Amino acid sequence: MKSLRSREHRAVIAVLVTARKAAGLTQVELAKRLRKPQSYVSKYETGERRLDVPEFIRVCRCLKADPAVLIDQIGRV
Repeated sequence: MKSLRSREHRAVIAVLVTARKAAGLTQVELAKRLRKPQSYVSKYETGERRLDVPEFIRVCRCLKADPAVLIDQIGRV
């Protein structure tokens, strides 16, 4: 299994954190939208856990961000 902190995974984290901040949301606010505890957001933002594809799409929707656009940004990091 690949490391949780691979270069590619760090790119996913960076794009998601940037998108959350651009949406003007705190981790707590995003977690409420996701109906998850704040620790859920913290864990994927610090690289402690990975998001699967459906989770990634749900996070994008809660951020009002297009998943395809964020994936394109990940590919550019």
